[in-house]
Amino acid sequence: MSLVRITRESDIPLVGCLYFGVIDRGTNLLQIRPSCNCNLNCPFCSVDAGPKSRTRVNNYEVELDYLVEAVEEIAHFKGPGVECHIDSPGEPMLYPQITELVQELKAIEEVAVVSMQSNGTILDELKIKRLERAGLDRINLSIHALSPKLARYLSGVPWFDIEKIKEAARNIAKSRIDLLVAPVYIPGVNDEEVCKVIEFALQIGAGKRWPPLGIQKFEHYRLGRTPGKVKAQNWWHFYNITMREWEKQFSTPLRLKPQDFGIVKRPMIPITFERKEKARVEIRAPGWVSGEQLGVARNRVVSVMDCPVKSGSLRIQIVSNKHNIYVAVPI
Repeated sequence: MSLVRITRESDIPLVGCLYFGVIDRGTNLLQIRPSCNCNLNCPFCSVDAGPKSRTRVNNYEVELDYLVEAVEEIAHFKGPGVECHIDSPGEPMLYPQITELVQELKAIEEVAVVSMQSNGTILDELKIKRLERAGLDRINLSIHALSPKLARYLSGVPWFDIEKIKEAARNIAKSRIDLLVAPVYIPGVNDEEVCKVIEFALQIGAGKRWPPLGIQKFEHYRLGRTPGKVKAQNWWHFYNITMREWEKQFSTPLRLKPQDFGIVKRPMIPITFERKEKARVEIRAPGWVSGEQLGVARNRVVSVMDCPVKSGSLRIQIVSNKHNIYVAVPI
């Protein structure tokens, strides 16, 4: 798997792509994606990430200063009270300058909160202290099971140690960084373990400022992975039956709302391509999956699927433009 470095000199914008840069979904929360590498092979991964990915052919890493400048510009457009959530189609802690990124984001005038997702495998006591000093406000920590055998299976790697992750969780909870434990519920696989994870999160003091838990629902995705013959619950059943029963059992709110995190609607940065619009892009980099290339036009990245060329100008048609994330096909 190759690494594509996104720098100012690359002339690749930081808006328009799902894999890196800044994603604005029309609220005061910005998703910050400095890289997309992952060290696990979770059998339920929605994006088929990790060393044994069947579909991914490239990873991306964004130059720190270039990324911070882009966030500054968008945060200024958004106004005060912005949350920068460092996430990734992988593991954000693999970004070499993650501590510096937290510090730089926290220094932006409009940014009130900096949070981050993590699988916890790289979080030791020293790294947690460094992130705390840098100003990180919250870590959304993925813990899907406490059983060593099941936790190892759900990580997809033989070296996974749930005890190390639990220790990281305790260290986060003892620090000034808030802890949100975020299991993915996979019906028929970790039903009992999710209850143990809930109990563990409450015992160690997760949720000092925000909710202690953010339980996610397993979903099937076109390029994602599915463990065995698992069938996803529908949203109504998950929300109104499964989650409600856990709320009663643990006397803890689990069905979360944007307001629980201070998320409010804000104007979105301008959409530059309409759906079905025809345009011309300049191909600048290889895509995330085989056959994809990244084109550039109007200061946006456009993911061109089934692209017949690896460089030069190409005529395309936009097939998706939701949240300024552009997908196109050649014409």
